[in-house]
Amino acid sequence: MKRFSPADDEEEKAALAPPSPPAGAEMVDDPAVEHQPSPSPTTKPCRNTSTSGGVGVVIGTIVFLALLVRTEWIHIHLDADYYSSLAGTGAGGSVSRRGCHFRARSSTAHLIPIPFSCDANGTSGLALCRSGASLAPEPSPSSSSRKHYSPGVPPPWCPDYFRHIHTDLGPWRTAGITRDAVERAQRHAELRLVVVSGRAYVEKYRPSYQTRDVFTEWGILQLLARYPGRVPDVDMMFGTGDVIRVRAADYHDDPSAAPPLFRYCKDVDKEVAILWPDWSFWGWSEVNIRPWAALIEEVGRENARLPWRDREPYAFWKGNPGVSEARRDLFRCNNDSAAGKDWNTRLFKQDWAAAARNGFKDSSLAKQCRYRYKIYVAGRAWSVSEKYILACDSPMLALDTPYRDFFSRGLVAGKHYWPINLANKCRAIKLAVDWGNAHPDEARHMGQEGSGFAREEMDMELVYEYMLHVLTQYAALLRYKPTVPEKAVELCPESMACPRSGRERDFMMESREKYVATCEPCTLPPPFTADEVLDMAVRDDGVRSKLLHIMDGD
Repeated sequence: MKRFSPADDEEEKAALAPPSPPAGAEMVDDPAVEHQPSPSPTTKPCRNTSTSGGVGVVIGTIVFLALLVRTEWIHIHLDADYYSSLAGTGAGGSVSRRGCHFRARSSTAHLIPIPFSCDANGTSGLALCRSGASLAPEPSPSSSSRKHYSPGVPPPWCPDYFRHIHTDLGPWRTAGITRDAVERAQRHAELRLVVVSGRAYVEKYRPSYQTRDVFTEWGILQLLARYPGRVPDVDMMFGTGDVIRVRAADYHDDPSAAPPLFRYCKDVDKEVAILWPDWSFWGWSEVNIRPWAALIEEVGRENARLPWRDREPYAFWKGNPGVSEARRDLFRCNNDSAAGKDWNTRLFKQDWAAAARNGFKDSSLAKQCRYRYKIYVAGRAWSVSEKYILACDSPMLALDTPYRDFFSRGLVAGKHYWPINLANKCRAIKLAVDWGNAHPDEARHMGQEGSGFAREEMDMELVYEYMLHVLTQYAALLRYKPTVPEKAVELCPESMACPRSGRERDFMMESREKYVATCEPCTLPPPFTADEVLDMAVRDDGVRSKLLHIMDGD
């Protein structure tokens, strides 16, 4: 089956990083996690991580509004003392997550390796999966590799975007999920993935675009290896496409009747779906985008090499405009010197035929961080490019879209990114660039907030913890015991990676988990209250209204 055709790409694939040799086994320490106080009805345990909601969101947004309210465009002036006082406090700033998630890499002491091997021919069949040779041993309750906490003290709280897990599963919270409901999702799904007793099985219904299905399956295998004995039995239908599958309006009278479908993104106003990390976290082989853990390190090095002030003072986007009207219309914002229009943009169409012919050797995501501002515009729905754009230390100018993926629901307008209204996108982009160039400290801070979120709130350990929490909550709603479908095939790391070659195998090896998790997952926060949802909407509207007001007066 032909999987790759640059001409009909559904995603931006805007810049591509050449693969590096597979990394060796990661060696890490597991220093003590600071003990946290027990939660109370009004107090969360302290956690050393950046704050996406609550006080952090309020202060971060207030700062942004203060920049716009207190002064006149173009001579906006910031109270520098107040602004700088926020850095490193957790009040709207990015604070390193300590303990399990940002530990030093120096020794393999107390770590349990995850077995992996290919036979002499470099291949491995299902017999190896069924032998159990590829399964990591489950740590005993007394194992020194398991992080212990004081009685009654939970692990640190997960980032606030984890709270949307409750939102995704809300339609079935009361009635639960039946086998019939799951099987009614089949017409929307490319594959069915079942976990029974720590083993994974897949049944394919229709082809997925490129290797979306393959690397999604690979990611679940890494989760099983990372948390042996911790992943519950589950029965999941996956939709690997972009556009809406299950419309909320069709189940308005009875949301619990909606078939549960796992997706990479959803229209938050119109769709019922359970969000799941997209395949590219483990690599996108067709366009040579490395796994997220390796790529974020590469981007970090480029950020350090080229400070924000030394970057080109424009808003940059490069990609395939053919996949959506929003992208095609964006090119109206390109500079037109003959007409005397300068929108402060640098927009480029990607020649994918040429890029494919030379193996994408001349493209690099990290090298695209040489602009002070990066534009995010959705593809057919959303785009995996958002996390790469966010990581650049350059403010992300995000064109409005109703689509969200699992982590973008934690991004705060005015703190992590600058929102761009579609109706006035060209003027809005120019406004953002002019303002940022006139106030470089503030603009740089917004870029750092965004990249800090990418590094610290969505590092791979947290991605796996998100997956584990989703499955744990989902499994609790199942009203039946999952069984292996008759036509399903068992999966294991060896059966997937060993027969493969080229970038597919390279990326699997680069993203393979080497050791069993050495600490407990973060603690899942409670659902958002109605008041919190309203507060977030009011804050977001406040930022957008102020920007519109400034444009109207420009």
